[in-house]
Amino acid sequence: MSNAQVEVVAAVAEAYRRDWAKVLSVTVQMTRDLDLAEECAQDAYAQALQTWGERGVPDRPGAWLTTSARNRALDVMRHDSVFRRRMPLLVADEAVQGPEEVLDDDRLRLIFTCTHPALSTDAQVALTLRLVCGLSTPEVARAFLVPPATMAARITRAKKKIAAARIPYRVPGPDQLEERVGAVLEVVHLIFTTGHTAPFGSHLVRRDLTDSAIRLARLLHLLMPADAEITALLALLLLNAARQETRMAVDGRLVLLSEQDRSRWDRPLIAEGQSLLTEALLRRPPTRYALQAAIAALHAEAPSWADTDWEEIVSLYEVLHRLWPSPVVELNRVVAVGMRDGPQAGLDALSPLLAEPALATYGYLSATRADFLRQLENWPKAAVAYEEALALTDNEVERVFLTERLTEVSRNL
Repeated sequence: MSNAQVEVVAAVAEAYRRDWAKVLSVTVQMTRDLDLAEECAQDAYAQALQTWGERGVPDRPGAWLTTSARNRALDVMRHDSVFRRRMPLLVADEAVQGPEEVLDDDRLRLIFTCTHPALSTDAQVALTLRLVCGLSTPEVARAFLVPPATMAARITRAKKKIAAARIPYRVPGPDQLEERVGAVLEVVHLIFTTGHTAPFGSHLVRRDLTDSAIRLARLLHLLMPADAEITALLALLLLNAARQETRMAVDGRLVLLSEQDRSRWDRPLIAEGQSLLTEALLRRPPTRYALQAAIAALHAEAPSWADTDWEEIVSLYEVLHRLWPSPVVELNRVVAVGMRDGPQAGLDALSPLLAEPALATYGYLSATRADFLRQLENWPKAAVAYEEALALTDNEVERVFLTERLTEVSRNL
């Protein structure tokens, strides 16, 4: 591949990260059909690879892609009189003067469409990750810990439900926001976590996703400033993002939290996150995102790894697990127990999770067990656990780290 071709591929990839939601949103407005809009948007990006290679990357890639997708949609709709025969599948409800009058954000509008209460919560989150963020079906499946085929079927059913229910394409009015916002928050949180540690690829962090999630959380906070759960989620994202730049070494290797240079953490983001968390806690008792933000705040406030308040972190995870039962939350609690009481206590607490079906393909379970075994110098079992973790990990940065640990323990066999 020539340098010019490499530049075109990079430009298309950047436009996909930056403009996918805008291109899809505009096309949806015209077609009222999610499947058709998605197909035309994908065609536009495919066309860009060829056209930009011949004519150069346009000054406004997003505008070029939007026009290309719209033109493709018009061609499809005109063919065989599709335009006259096709009933509007997504209704543009112009009668309701909703918050979109003030917050004209395509991505936010598309999220609220995908998180309509006519869909199940899992379908809402999956469809939004696929359409709004442009994640591949395997990436969405990884976020849900389900096989890709299962996720593909779930996304297809959700699209059909939107068409059948004639779900409006807009941000809901103030009277409907409260009942709709929970699913949107889950989507935003999953966008951030998927970007914070990318399930696939050569980069540990996908800044396009983490930045997008923070931007959406800020929009929601502007939309509903008195909502404590929105405030808590924004606090959580900011506190985690504050450590983002120190998670990778200069040579591209993974840096564990225990080894990160805390002087490089983004203190203004931490201060903003702490202020938002305090604000959220004053409004109502701790909820899911507030508890997670409180845990992140304890890490951010600790002057060193040795000074981390693991006792309080374990307690917060116990409360979080009661409010939001999840095997992943329980795994995080186990890690904290290991930090507080030592690797054998952590290994003992981990044992019940080994039979948890939802964690059967979750690489972090094997990686956690491997680390406890490594600390206990049980080299044979540690090596097996690291091999299991490697088999379940697709992020190249994490694979390099796990390979190094496997090599380390193998020397002691």
